[in-house]
Amino acid sequence: RWPWNSGPTMMSRTSTAKALPASCKLESSERSSDSSKSEGLDIINLLYFQGCQMLKIRLSVLALTLVGFAATILSGCSSTPSDPTAAWAPEKIYSEARDEVNAGAWDRAAMLFDKLEGRAAGTPLAQQAQIEKAYAQYRASEKIQAVATLDRFLKLHPASPAVDYALYLKGLVNFNDNLGLFSFITKQDLSERDQKAAKDSFEAFKELITRFPDSKYSPDARQRMTYIVNSLASYEVHVARFYYNKGAYVAAVNRAQLAITDYPGVPAIQEALEILIKSYDALGMKNLKDDAQPVSYTHLRAHETKAN
Repeated sequence: RWPWNSGPTMMSRTSTAKALPASCKLESSERSSDSSKSEGLDIINLLYFQGCQMLKIRLSVLALTLVGFAATILSGCSSTPSDPTAAWAPEKIYSEARDEVNAGAWDRAAMLFDKLEGRAAGTPLAQQAQIEKAYAQYRASEKIQAVATLDRFLKLHPASPAVDYALYLKGLVNFNDNLGLFSFITKQDLSERDQKAAKDSFEAFKELITRFPDSKYSPDARQRMTYIVNSLASYEVHVARFYYNKGAYVAAVNRAQLAITDYPGVPAIQEALEILIKSYDALGMKNLKDDAQPVSYTHLRAHETKAN
């Protein structure tokens, strides 16, 4: 039969043919769903595995880094130089320190005296080491360290027979910051330098001659005190002169009066009186000028008499 004459028979076959694929599609869909779930689990397991591997790698790197860091520290510790004086007796340290002093190696000497101070703590040798360390620091131009060492010595050993020397050395450390007694040697006036250091030096010398007037260091301390006072007075007069030349007459009067009041009797006071008189004249203060002139004349006559 031709297909168009098949009638119901062909239609039923077609319907049956169409019905079968529907059932197959259902089973295929279920299988596809099961397969997708399985593949999803596989992907999750794979990602979990990869994450674990990455974590292990990072932990391993961290561990290696820590081991390397520890090895570096241990290596640094092992390379720390040992103290060559560790086995030395205090007497040997002192002998070596004195050798460094004689050689002029002040830094090395100060270091050895510092070791001796700790090694012989509580003994007269420790006191000796401390005072000699201060001198070595002074000669090494370590002014701050030297003053600190002397202050500690004076606090810890107020009854030491070396207290007078400690006060003298403290004054010497601050005296004109390593300049000599006479400024003409270096052409540099102490009054141009640190005023606080000069005053600290003066106070140390003053305490020395007050507490120990018969000390062998007192005569030199008195000379230095005179020099310091003259220099400080000269500084104030220098400032007063500066203000006067600038036309700041009130400021000039104030600084000249400060020099006259704080440092009476020193040679620089004569110039301070002259600046005071000229400043009063410039300000039109005739009465104050007239009062200052007799004082200036008296001071000048006294200074000339003392010089003769």
